[in-house]
Amino acid sequence: MLETDKVFAGSIPENYDRYMVPLIFESYARDMAQRAAALSPNAVLETAAGSGVVTRALAPRLAPDARYVVTDLNQPMLDHAAARQGRDDRIKWQKVDAQALPFEDATFDLVCCQFGVMFFPDRPSAYREARRVLKPGGTFLFNAWDRIEQNVFADDVTSSLAEFFQDDPPRFLARMPHGYHDTALIRSDLAKAGFSNVTIETKTEESRAPSPRHLAIAYCQGTPLRNEIEARGAEKLEAATEHAAATIARKHGSGEVAAKIQAHVILARA
Repeated sequence: MLETDKVFAGSIPENYDRYMVPLIFESYARDMAQRAAALSPNAVLETAAGSGVVTRALAPRLAPDARYVVTDLNQPMLDHAAARQGRDDRIKWQKVDAQALPFEDATFDLVCCQFGVMFFPDRPSAYREARRVLKPGGTFLFNAWDRIEQNVFADDVTSSLAEFFQDDPPRFLARMPHGYHDTALIRSDLAKAGFSNVTIETKTEESRAPSPRHLAIAYCQGTPLRNEIEARGAEKLEAATEHAAATIARKHGSGEVAAKIQAHVILARA
């Protein structure tokens, strides 16, 4: 993991929420909120909440007396999420490292995390922390992207940037968001943390964007891939984005574009 892989700052939070969330995250957030609400949790911890797409989907489904602690390691992302959410006295926003949770044992009915575990440097440690703060019989619900080849646009952008930066291609998308796709490894990491009751479902959705440029901005300027591009020359960001857009247009057309996305949904019982 590169240090820049975890940096969601500057204009990234806004671009992430504006472009990436509707592109690939909203459908999975609705799914996670539905699964979480079906458990009727009264005390919920969300880790790696990002710009708050799951929070916005789940909060309306929780009981009026529920307690919802929403956390992220990146304060700019957390600030953006809180600003989008609006006032809700049930929600507490807190900057937290998922590998060192500042909560008492057996505090929550549910710990949920949407597409955050891939960024944890020590996943078994983070999973142990999730299990520690869960009440007996509580649920750890999270998801992780499948391999990049099963996520067409991410693969297209990565291939495009490999053409643009032939000597040193940025590999953020393959390395991080799509780098933790092995379900056997996920099960093994959960077992190390003490989870024995684990179910994994692979779920396919469709990603849509109004144009190839919209999609290219989403990936190249709304994720830490931007940091990796700018490390090769800040002046190259727009040209790299345009090259990715042209690649998408050649493959999928110049108007609205759509393609497959795929992720694993994991449920583990404490």
